[in-house]
Amino acid sequence: MAPENEDVLVSVDNGVGVLTLNRPKAINSLTHAMVTRIADALKDWENDGSVHTVLLTGAGERGLCAGGDIVAIYHSARADGAEARAFWHDEYVLNAHIARYPKPYLALMDGIVMGGGVGVAAHAAVRIVTDTTKMGMPEVGIGLIPDVGGTYLLSRAPGRLGLHVALTGAPFSGADAIAMGFADRFVPHDALTSFKQAVVTDGVDAALAAYETEPPASPLLAQRHWIDECFAGETVPDILAELRGHDAGPANDAANLIATRSPIALAVTLAAIRRAADLDSLEDVLRQEYRTSCAASRSHDLVEGIRAQVIDKDRSPQWVPSTLTLCGTEEVEAYFAPADPDLTFPE
Repeated sequence: MAPENEDVLVSVDNGVGVLTLNRPKAINSLTHAMVTRIADALKDWENDGSVHTVLLTGAGERGLCAGGDIVAIYHSARADGAEARAFWHDEYVLNAHIARYPKPYLALMDGIVMGGGVGVAAHAAVRIVTDTTKMGMPEVGIGLIPDVGGTYLLSRAPGRLGLHVALTGAPFSGADAIAMGFADRFVPHDALTSFKQAVVTDGVDAALAAYETEPPASPLLAQRHWIDECFAGETVPDILAELRGHDAGPANDAANLIATRSPIALAVTLAAIRRAADLDSLEDVLRQEYRTSCAASRSHDLVEGIRAQVIDKDRSPQWVPSTLTLCGTEEVEAYFAPADPDLTFPE
């Protein structure tokens, strides 16, 4: 058993390898060291006959994982960006490994699951959400583009729900996560402790049989009529015009939210999701995301967005370019140029 002060607790209980993200004060935000520790544990268990299942959970009451450690990203981007690039490289390799893991990998997506938390959970074989799940890909709010395989999932969500989620950066519920393909199963929050114990004592199938319930209706799915219509626009300004011209109150709310986000991040995100839909594999999408993340690390908006949200907390980012009309094809295309070196995956 790992010491309690470890950022990831690694243990094996009755054949179940348990990974507990253990930075509750930071809502278990992922550091590079945590990514390495998870990756090492998964490699060890892959060839360990005594481990038959992996269970991912988070310490504390607030959530599984609020994302990557963006303060570390901020300091790296202000320097030479090398550590941010190394973090993303290892994180995305881990995301791909989770998706292809040869043993059942079960993720408990309770409470807040944002950004990097989606990466270590939403590619799992069994993805559990609850009535307290608050999931999201809020990257455009800090000048970043959805990553960790998020654009793979967003591009394959029903209709244009993925574009709505990506461009607003707004959180969505566990029921929405199931409807959008980010999760599979629903277990009530109050039953989670018993469910985890049942996974260890009786196995995944028996635990699901005992505790899984029908998810509530998805609020996002119920709004597909206006979402599909408004997010059909060719450009982000087109989408904003459709939203502002629509009579649904939530459409105007979405427009107001999008208007606060980084213009270049919005333009690149729209292109990234459309391109991800045409890429064959998660690895191909992760390679594209690595390119957009590396480009973002050299941008004005990533440093400025993190500054405004978590460093100075003034919530008043000064974006450059300042408007969507200044984000031309050339500026967007630059985000998709191959990284040097590009992301590669172990054989």
